[in-house]
Amino acid sequence: MKLQLQQGLPIVSLTISHNEQTIILHNILFDTGCAATVFDTDALAVVGIQIDFINGRAKRMYGVGGTSEICYEQHIPNLHIEHIALTDFPIQLGSIQEPYGFDGIIGIDFMMRASCKVDFELMDVQFST
Repeated sequence: MKLQLQQGLPIVSLTISHNEQTIILHNILFDTGCAATVFDTDALAVVGIQIDFINGRAKRMYGVGGTSEICYEQHIPNLHIEHIALTDFPIQLGSIQEPYGFDGIIGIDFMMRASCKVDFELMDVQFST
């Protein structure tokens, strides 16, 4: 996975697959300071992932400067991000495209689960998993 700096922020493109449907998202913030992985609700609706108001739970996502947005955290039973198979992986869904300009934010939870190794000299992310 290649990193690109856009306005000083590390941005990646990644492939998400769920229930035999796939989408490529090109504007994902690779954020080591974010605890959870968050995606824009509209972006993941394309692969059939929608907010589960019954089994999910509302959470606040805090941005720079203390502003916050409501997101819904839910466990996705069968999700692939790039070639990494994630079973029962928690993601947050919310409206992040409009206020922040991203299709999603890859957080430290995914980075640790996928054993990411980042090379900022080569602007590359490798997965050990």
